[in-house]
Amino acid sequence: MLEQTERYESGTIRIASEVVKIIAGLAATEIKGVAGMSGGMVEGFTELLKKKSLAKGVKVEVGEKQCVIDLFIVTEYGVKIPEIACQVQENVKRAVESMTGLEVIEVNVHIQGVEIRNEETHETRVLG
Repeated sequence: MLEQTERYESGTIRIASEVVKIIAGLAATEIKGVAGMSGGMVEGFTELLKKKSLAKGVKVEVGEKQCVIDLFIVTEYGVKIPEIACQVQENVKRAVESMTGLEVIEVNVHIQGVEIRNEETHETRVLG
């Protein structure tokens, strides 16, 4: 597992890559229009992961002072995907940088599917 290590007079601080993943996943799902994180393909459909599994929809490469983040998300039907993706990038970059001190070089957003809700039956389907 990759981690960021900072050395100070009083000791060492290590931030595991899993922590960066969770921060990024939470920041991504804060954006209105993001239905959740994508866990990959399951029987031809994208698996929608809610808050418990946010790290599974995130890939990070953590160096000593910098990181690159890839997010795999599902959007809600009807949203403007490029606008949502830009908002996700900005929010994730801000959250990770402020909480970890890492410089975020890239936030790559991969749209894995679209969530469609049927208001009459309350059924939710993810296409992707």
